[in-house]
Amino acid sequence: MDTLFWLSVTVVLYVYAGYPLLLAAWARAVDRRPRSRAFEPGRWPSISIIVAARNEAHRLPARVTNLLEQDYPGPRQIIVVSDGSTDEPRAALARWAGEIQLIELPPGGKPVALNGGVLAARGDVLVFADARQRFAPGALRALVANFADPQVGGVTGELVLDCENGAPTDSSVGEGVGLYWKYEKWLRRKESRVWSTLGATGAIYAMRRSVWQPLPAASLLDDVLAPMRAVLGGSRIVFEEQAIAFDRAAPDATAESIRKTRTLAGNYQILAHEPRLLLPIVNPVWLQYASHKIGRLLVPWALVALLASSALLATAAWFYTVVLAAQLAFYALAAAGAWLNVRERGSRIAFTFVMMNYSAVAGLAALRRGREVWR
Repeated sequence: MDTLFWLSVTVVLYVYAGYPLLLAAWARAVDRRPRSRAFEPGRWPSISIIVAARNEAHRLPARVTNLLEQDYPGPRQIIVVSDGSTDEPRAALARWAGEIQLIELPPGGKPVALNGGVLAARGDVLVFADARQRFAPGALRALVANFADPQVGGVTGELVLDCENGAPTDSSVGEGVGLYWKYEKWLRRKESRVWSTLGATGAIYAMRRSVWQPLPAASLLDDVLAPMRAVLGGSRIVFEEQAIAFDRAAPDATAESIRKTRTLAGNYQILAHEPRLLLPIVNPVWLQYASHKIGRLLVPWALVALLASSALLATAAWFYTVVLAAQLAFYALAAAGAWLNVRERGSRIAFTFVMMNYSAVAGLAALRRGREVWR
């Protein structure tokens, strides 16, 4: 039982503290930022911007306007792929009939829509965006400039949520989600400087057309599977903090749990699609992937084992009693944030932590039941 206790402690501490410390030192030592930051005038690559949407007609005019207003110095193509929409996207986009291309497909899911958009794309660089978010000025230029480095196969921008930096928000889980998302982006920034991020942000990322591979129709995380395939092929995926997209946090815990369950279910699924990720001799970012992605899937089980082992050992020594009491107090704080709707900072953060780890278990269960978690 002692072994189980200390193994559980090691997993949790390494994933959330040890790995970030290792990553910070590693990134500072190597600092592999892209070698070139811009193209010469007249030599910017052609880009195809692909927006997959289902029943987003009310958002498409603002989305297209935002993309057309981007100051990009090279050839640009905008493709909107309707995935079985029933809200007349063609009427919503009628005023831009000569400037954008609308592809209407039967319902098939986001991966099928993205594959259809790529087939119609003419650009050397594929830029992926969602209908809901908007890009900051200069986002496209900042995103594509990284491709001047031939080792870069993809670039992820930075998604900024309205709940970050303490900004007012209607989200009941905004504070915890904002803190977690800033931590996640810090990891991506450091991983990019070591060699490559472990995926991208679906709201704003770009890939060379030459490294893109068609997605399986059932894929849950196009923004992780497609970039990681490029990494397995020898390319880098880098983080560009000047390429910004803006979005809102999920309005409540239920919506955030659904989103996170889908994300973590997708992380399990990717291992089935690309088992090569588990092989150190094949995956150039194996240590980062094992520490960041696989570690997050292991932590919920380690937390359960830690609680159970410390409870069984509590009568053996005062140390285990203190650890058990600390865990119970933390979970009580999380419960206060969830069921009693306590808005104190500590309770919201504790609740978000528990919800994130619960979602990893829920994601695996959803995959085993064959439940659709994309929508």
